Amino acid sequence: MAEPEMETAPLLKEIFNRDRLSHFAREISAIHPAFDGERFLQLASEGLDGLSIMQRLRQVAVSFHATLPGPYEKNIEILWDLAPRINHGFASITLPEYVALYGQDHFDLSMRALAFFTRFGSSEFAIRHFLLKDMPRTLAMMQNWSMDENEHVRRLSSEGCRPRLPWSFQLKQLIADPSPVTPILENLKSDPSLYARKSVANHLNDITKDHPGWVLEKLSQWDQTNIHTAWITKQALRTLIKKGDTRALHVFGASHKAEVKVETFSVTPSSLALSGAVQITAKLTSTGSTSQKLVIDYAVHYVKKTGGTSKKVFKWKELTLEPHARAELTITRPIRNFTTRVHYPGTHLVEFIVNGEVLGETAFDLDT
Repeated sequence: MAEPEMETAPLLKEIFNRDRLSHFAREISAIHPAFDGERFLQLASEGLDGLSIMQRLRQVAVSFHATLPGPYEKNIEILWDLAPRINHGFASITLPEYVALYGQDHFDLSMRALAFFTRFGSSEFAIRHFLLKDMPRTLAMMQNWSMDENEHVRRLSSEGCRPRLPWSFQLKQLIADPSPVTPILENLKSDPSLYARKSVANHLNDITKDHPGWVLEKLSQWDQTNIHTAWITKQALRTLIKKGDTRALHVFGASHKAEVKVETFSVTPSSLALSGAVQITAKLTSTGSTSQKLVIDYAVHYVKKTGGTSKKVFKWKELTLEPHARAELTITRPIRNFTTRVHYPGTHLVEFIVNGEVLGETAFDLDT
């Protein structure tokens, strides 16, 4: 499994700190008194400080294998009992990781284990190893999961086969042809669980990066009067909307050129230090003779370390503007470092985007 670099988020990898490893050892010893907790701690702690969160997760799984009595079937029984005793959801993902590493020759047992373990964290990373080994058989199982009574299992059926799942390797076969996942997405298209719907939307959004027409055709066949389906559609098309894709904008009735006059587009303050915030304001008036649907975004061109810029589009608002009506919008954007973005000093261009077209520009300076 690909191991993403998480060293920019040192607190996150502390999910698998020495206290957590001791927790694992105590709980397994309570289940299986013969467990060699000291040996487990020695193995799981080796080089811990230099490992990323995903490396730590895997090292725990490998250490389980080295210290549990075996064989695999016996170890799964112990880990099955361990799952509800783990005191952190992400920490429990080491159990599916164990299945991915050692259970690929025990398909039926491993599928039952992954469906159970996902209730406590997620088996989304582990199931991908089975997809690589035998995609038709694994997708057939995941299709069954998409109809499970448990929302965590249903969510796994979509999340686990996302073609571009973050923190994991890509599924090249599904990037090339997403059609094998159609039955799963169909089963979940109006799921009552927000947890499951988010996965479906993210899955479809992944696919739009390679097959936007496929996604738009699929969504056109779904009943958009269903509030759950409509929510999925809106979230699934977010990347295409940000790109100004006219086909995606058409789904929301905003594919036409906006007939508006931008009276004001400004950012305050015009200069600030890191860890501050800017307020972005826009005022516009309809110049059209009929009611019009507007999808409004803004973009920030972040200065990079090299001195160039990288454009990031943010959703702002969707509104219906009547003839000659006026709208005023204000939003605050924090300017501070995140695990996914580091800010650098310089002039940051800000764009005002309506129905995919840039209608205004301004800027702010970030000081050192």
